Amino acid sequence: MSIKVIPTRLQGVMIVEPAVYRDERGFFLETFHGQKYAAEGLPERFVQDNHSHSKQGVLRGLHYQLKQPQGKLIYVVQGEIFDVAVDIRKESPDFGKWVGVILSSENKRQLYIPPGYAHGFYVLSETADVIYKCTDFYAPKDEYGLLWSDPQIGIDWPIQKGPLLSEKDRHYPTLATIRRELLP
Repeated sequence: MSIKVIPTRLQGVMIVEPAVYRDERGFFLETFHGQKYAAEGLPERFVQDNHSHSKQGVLRGLHYQLKQPQGKLIYVVQGEIFDVAVDIRKESPDFGKWVGVILSSENKRQLYIPPGYAHGFYVLSETADVIYKCTDFYAPKDEYGLLWSDPQIGIDWPIQKGPLLSEKDRHYPTLATIRRELLP
């Protein structure tokens, strides 16, 4: 079983297409295999798995951790999302640039986002179950974020009407107003 890794325009952010074996019973795929993923330049060690269930119109993000940065391998087991990575590394030539990918239970694609990026997603289907593996543990006191609608970043979210946001996500700062020491 093999995987196909497709680089994006952002350094280290990669689309992963695992081999899917289908027959009349259904399908089988490996959602992660340390040796195979490492051979393709992805981390072979993750320390935490998370499962997010959301309804249509929910936007989560843009989140990151500063002192305990997390790389994330994201995939959808039910539904469809628009998944986004934003380069927030102060010294990066791609600072402030973003990439967005449709991940769904149908296409079985995954997105790897390395440390140093903010992450968010928008739910396109009626509901979505999103699984993501993390390279470091969640640290609530180290959690930061950027405003999802930051005009400087200019993410082209596929939103028909205002998204459903948490109170925290609604009030994050923009890239222009965040203190520089709060960026990687």
